Amino acid sequence: MQESKKTISLRNRILEILLFFKDRFDLHEGKEDELETIDYIRKNIEFKGANLWILIFAIFVASVGLNVNSTAVIIGAMLISPLMGPIMGIGMAAGINDFELLQKSLKNLGIAILISILTSTIYFSFTPLDDAQSELLARTEPTIWDVLIALFGGLAGIVAGSRKEKSNAIPGVAIATALMPPLCTAGYGLATANLYYFFGAFYLFFINSVFISLSTYLIVRFMKFPKKEFLDPKREKTVKTYITIFTLLTIVPSVYLAYNIVKRTFWEKAANQFISTELDLPRTQVISSVLRYDADSSIIEVSLIGERINDEEIETMSRKLPAFNLNNTHLKIKQSGDSGTDMNVLRSDILKDLYERNELLIQDKDKKIALLERELAEYGNSSAQVLDIASEAKVNHPNLLNFTMNRSVMANLEKNKQDTLLLAYAKFRNRPNQQEQKRFETWLKLRTKADSVALIVN
Repeated sequence: MQESKKTISLRNRILEILLFFKDRFDLHEGKEDELETIDYIRKNIEFKGANLWILIFAIFVASVGLNVNSTAVIIGAMLISPLMGPIMGIGMAAGINDFELLQKSLKNLGIAILISILTSTIYFSFTPLDDAQSELLARTEPTIWDVLIALFGGLAGIVAGSRKEKSNAIPGVAIATALMPPLCTAGYGLATANLYYFFGAFYLFFINSVFISLSTYLIVRFMKFPKKEFLDPKREKTVKTYITIFTLLTIVPSVYLAYNIVKRTFWEKAANQFISTELDLPRTQVISSVLRYDADSSIIEVSLIGERINDEEIETMSRKLPAFNLNNTHLKIKQSGDSGTDMNVLRSDILKDLYERNELLIQDKDKKIALLERELAEYGNSSAQVLDIASEAKVNHPNLLNFTMNRSVMANLEKNKQDTLLLAYAKFRNRPNQQEQKRFETWLKLRTKADSVALIVN
């Protein structure tokens, strides 16, 4: 009987904990009416009039930010961008079987993409600053982190959009997922005829859009939003078929793309580990490295300076690639003196490396100079202070002939620590008694505000 009571008590306790977490994580708490949420997202899909002009101006602002490498300007542009509307509309439409809403969302997203790329292309065609800055280069290749940000950001966006009280989560999602910069970078690619930038940036935008739509679709289905009703059963069946096909065509490739991005991320990590481990040579230094990932045949290209390594050593390194999980990977090493080596590129890499190293040395030297200047200033202040204190001490002790003092570091061997000690030396015409010495020492301690004073009297 006692055992049964304990079991019931434990079961009730577990039930209370489960109910507590269910109440805490209940998405239906504070939820807006589903039809109101659908209408809210539907209103933000259309790109015409003011909405279209806001997009154009935001693209110009983002392009300028990328051009001058200003993160703050880019963030400001993403805050005013209305790009999130049609992307969330696609996920919403797929979740409630609304084919008309899906068509409208895709149409407006296509218009937004076309206008965005055209606007940024016009800007980068006329700007005098045509160098690719780091903010531009960062938008040319998606990583696994971009996928995760888009997925979780999209989840946050649709949850926030379904609340009665709208928060700033949707603008935050637009910033986190960085929808606008890739489109601007794609425009830069067209303006400079660099197809690598164009396709890489557009691929990043596509990945972000797909996973935001996917997360919207998942939440809509999870929260059981009402599906669109049809009077004609045949029409309903046709729409459901189209929606299913569209959903599969979106989800299956996105999962495949995400899988490849994960594989590339792990490959790049292993490749960098291989370079830092196997190419850490005593008389040879890595100047630069280029990693080219391909599922069938990847390449690690390294430029070296210093003592040359022979073909046998390179072959030994290549045989170690599988140990780093770098299968189907080829090692390509460039050394000064090789017939196929671009000396201008190698010289540029060397100068870049030397500049970075010298910059670190300069920073270190600047710190040392600043420290020495502080110590010199303290020494100067201490020298001036000695003369003032000696003059004051002469008034109280007429027999004082010579006086000096200095702050020294004292090692406390018992406590294994160090402390600062004021060391003072005083020479009198007639040696003072113990009472006068004590009075002099006390006055000196108060005058210099020192914690401890060691007075040597002669």
